[in-house]
Amino acid sequence: MIDPFDDIEDVTDDGDELDNQSEKFEHYRFVADKGQGLMRIDKFLSVRIEGISRTRIQDAADANCILVNEIPVKSNYKVKPCDIISIVMDRPRREIEIIPEDIPLDVVYEDSDLMVINKPAGLVVHPGHGNYTGTMVNAIAFRLKDSPEYDAKDPRLGLVHRIDKDTSGLLVVAKNASAKAHLSAQFFNKTTKRQYLAVVWGQIESDSGRIEGNIGRSVKNRLQMTVFDGDQGKPAVTNYKVLERLGYVTLVQCELETGRTHQIRVHMKHIGHTLFNDERYGGDHILKGTTFTKYKQFVQNCFQVCPRQALHARMLGFVHPRTGEKMIFETPMPDDMEQLLDKWRKYTSNRES
Repeated sequence: MIDPFDDIEDVTDDGDELDNQSEKFEHYRFVADKGQGLMRIDKFLSVRIEGISRTRIQDAADANCILVNEIPVKSNYKVKPCDIISIVMDRPRREIEIIPEDIPLDVVYEDSDLMVINKPAGLVVHPGHGNYTGTMVNAIAFRLKDSPEYDAKDPRLGLVHRIDKDTSGLLVVAKNASAKAHLSAQFFNKTTKRQYLAVVWGQIESDSGRIEGNIGRSVKNRLQMTVFDGDQGKPAVTNYKVLERLGYVTLVQCELETGRTHQIRVHMKHIGHTLFNDERYGGDHILKGTTFTKYKQFVQNCFQVCPRQALHARMLGFVHPRTGEKMIFETPMPDDMEQLLDKWRKYTSNRES
């Protein structure tokens, strides 16, 4: 049996060079009976999960991996009748069955070793808590179902990095173990090139800059990452360049030197420029501008045009694992972000005139 708690120590601080993954993956779920008497949750779980000690369960609770009715609880929580208890992690359970599904993929490059995919916003990358089907991994499994080398259940194959569900842009997928090892090493050694486009709130003073700050999971809100002073968290570096100033928002280009969870979203908020319509970090509120009713309506229209954080992985560069060729891929800005920028250009032009 695979112990689902092997990776608990990584939950509070994921710096495994994945660009993304804000979703939690559900490993276990229990529903307490209607006649359930009050019982500490560590005892409740220890008699229901084979081979798991109460100490391990307590560690999981301390890492906010045990949820009751979607809320993290500590190990002394008393289970009540009809409680819905979930054990969640930041990575998928190894036993999750990957079902091939015929979901369209925008493949910008493919050969016998790898694929580069342009992921649309709204597509979850990997099956997990609340998203067991309909993900990009399910789509990849369908596309490669006849490939003798590809096995969706083999961790040595597949995704080399990830981006958030509501971030669009480029991802590379390894089709064999050798390609996965070679590409993973490039991400780990920070030799890849990753460039993003983002629309952020406010006017950034400098035309370019470098943001350095350790990133780790927030102690106040476990769904958020944050920048820490000192040694807490893991080192993260984002370089940015202003491309266009549009009144109360700015279009920026960001290049990653590291790949921490929510890195651009967290770093830009840290310097006072939260991503536009980034619900998790407060960008879905009016952070800059006027109090006029027409302006408020304009911004609400912008939120509807681009109903997600305005972030796009535009460029991806790496060395081909077999040929040694330097490869650079670019993809245009998606329509929702283009429409968002057009609205702000018109608004800014009207104000100036």
